[in-house]
Amino acid sequence: MSVKEELLEEVLTETKEKKQNEIIVFNDEVNTFDHVIEMLIKICEHDALQAEQCTLLIHYKGKCGVKSGDYEDLKPRCSKLLEAGISAEIQ
Repeated sequence: MSVKEELLEEVLTETKEKKQNEIIVFNDEVNTFDHVIEMLIKICEHDALQAEQCTLLIHYKGKCGVKSGDYEDLKPRCSKLLEAGISAEIQ
């Protein structure tokens, strides 16, 4: 195995092992569809269609991953969702 192949294999292994974090929003009986949609657009930078689809999944499936990325980016977003009364956590 050449040095280039070994380095490539090492980079690919590190990439696979790096855990992707995700904000999960859970269904509740308190928030309206409009409120959740508005917050997903504002806080998670969804477009209207994406926010609506996530909200429907939250309602019918009980939860939905609404944003993936680095923990440092997701933490303030998750905090804002919680402040808005939306049940969310980072997994």
